[in-house]
Parts: sequence; structure tokens; C-alpha cells
Amino acid sequence: MPKMKTHRGSAKRFSRTGSGKIKRHKAMKNHMLGCKTTKRKRQLRSADVVQKADVRRVERLLPYL
Repeated sequence: MPKMKTHRGSAKRFSRTGSGKIKRHKAMKNHMLGCKTTKRKRQLRSADVVQKADVRRVERLLPYL
């Protein structure tokens, strides 16, 4: 059976935590930042964990992550 290919776009966006969960960055932090509050921008800075419903989808894109 041939090797599975990693989805390169996804590989740049997701990583594993020490406990095996999949980590992601939050959206809405690129432009139009003047109208967003400082609190909102600060909270968008931190990484988040992929929801349970989406884990299987991400793992199919990243078989060796």
C-alpha cells in the first residue's frame, strides 16, 4: 500500500500538543483590527484546540502528525 500524502496547507496550520490534541490558531486577526477591541485581539492571539467534531477530518488530512 502506498504512503499517504500529507495535506501541506493543513500541515502549516495545525500541530499536536503534548497530550495528543490538535492545536490551531484563531481566525479574524489579519485585517480591520482598528474596530476590534484590545481584549478581543488579545484573546485571538492565543492558540486553541480543534473541536471534537472536527478532529477526524483534520487527522485524515494529516496522517503523520
